Amino acid sequence: MSVQIISLLVLAAVFLIATVRPVNMGALALVAAAVVGIVVFGGDVDDVLAGFPASLFVILVGVTYLFALAKNNGTVDWIVHAVVRAVRGRVALIPWAMFAVCAAITAVGAVSPAAVAIVAPIALGFASRYRIHPVMMGMMVVQGATAGSFSPIGIFGSITNGVVERSQLPSNPLVLFLTTFGASLLIAGLAFVVFGGPRLVGRGAGADLDAAAEQAERVAHAEVTGTPEAAVRRGQAGSAGSAAAEPPDEGHRLNAPRALTLLGLAALAVGALIFKLDVGFTALAIAVVLTLIFPGSAKGAVDKIAWGTVLLIGGIVTYVGLLEEQGVVAWLGESVAGIGTPLLVALLICVIGAVVSAFASTTGILGALIPLAVPFLVTGQVGAVGMICALAIASSVVDCSPFSTNGALVVANSETEDRDRVFRTLLIWGMSIMVIAPVVAWLALVVPGWL
Repeated sequence: MSVQIISLLVLAAVFLIATVRPVNMGALALVAAAVVGIVVFGGDVDDVLAGFPASLFVILVGVTYLFALAKNNGTVDWIVHAVVRAVRGRVALIPWAMFAVCAAITAVGAVSPAAVAIVAPIALGFASRYRIHPVMMGMMVVQGATAGSFSPIGIFGSITNGVVERSQLPSNPLVLFLTTFGASLLIAGLAFVVFGGPRLVGRGAGADLDAAAEQAERVAHAEVTGTPEAAVRRGQAGSAGSAAAEPPDEGHRLNAPRALTLLGLAALAVGALIFKLDVGFTALAIAVVLTLIFPGSAKGAVDKIAWGTVLLIGGIVTYVGLLEEQGVVAWLGESVAGIGTPLLVALLICVIGAVVSAFASTTGILGALIPLAVPFLVTGQVGAVGMICALAIASSVVDCSPFSTNGALVVANSETEDRDRVFRTLLIWGMSIMVIAPVVAWLALVVPGWL
């Protein structure tokens, strides 16, 4: 049995064991990566750790730390309240607003994970406050980011069109953008329906939710200032002069900590989207500055970093990185390309794109698999434009997988009590899309031969 097959079987075993036994999948994957890297591939620990996603680690830690601070000092609640007023309390519009914001940001050139890192924590704050299913909100954010990324000036669009041009294949940037946008919109709409979107239509941001939120803000304020719980309860009852009693709208006023946090979030957006600064380190820097200025509101923020998610994602991505470094992914693609039946090869390449992208870089897989398709695309037996569009869809809509950067950000920014449920649901959706999307895209765009 070849080392490539052994390494793939070990990866399958990691998923199986972590599913039936209570062990962190990332920890198991790290151990498996060490064993496979040293025993099977004959490398050393440095070779194994070369695949560790250091950039993703910093992004997850930095963003979740910053937004833990923003939750502590009430900034997230302030943003939620402001946007709900802007949509006139129509809760059903909030998920679509998040989709549109992410699509607009990535369509003008933002990196998809940067857009998700900025929007997801706020979107999931809406979900928590207004009883919107967190997976539906996360899907809206991730699919919105994907929808805009294939615009002619978007990151994925620029990469795909550039690779196609260098390969001297026929191209149509507008068709690429419209088909990928349509696929992302379709999946977002499906998630909206499945996770209770129709029940949100006609529902406003009720006063009972606002009252509960104001009480939660008073409790958070008391935790930071040391106000006794009894005083908080007296404040809830309306006792004048209580240490925790505030005017009815005090919880939604823009005080100094919230104003500086908003300024920091704006700096993160501008730095990441315009100046192309690293999202993780920028978020960490802003969080450290806020902690130094307002140490009281930073209480417990480090504990709220999604350490379990960081371990899980880091372990899986490290293992997949080892497979890429050892040429297992390239071997798999070359094996498929050698089959000789153009339509079947097209389908298998789309499937490989979906599977690898669900665990690794969409950007990298787009640049790697398109050249593999060149030999049979130039024969004209398969439409080049349709094949490129199908591969783009298959490789990008799976970014909702909890093992991709975007999916991991959704899991990490979910409420602590929801995190396991969100992870499991995104895993089911990600794996389902990984199977269904390549087949549907192939049937719609490749088999008819109309592109």
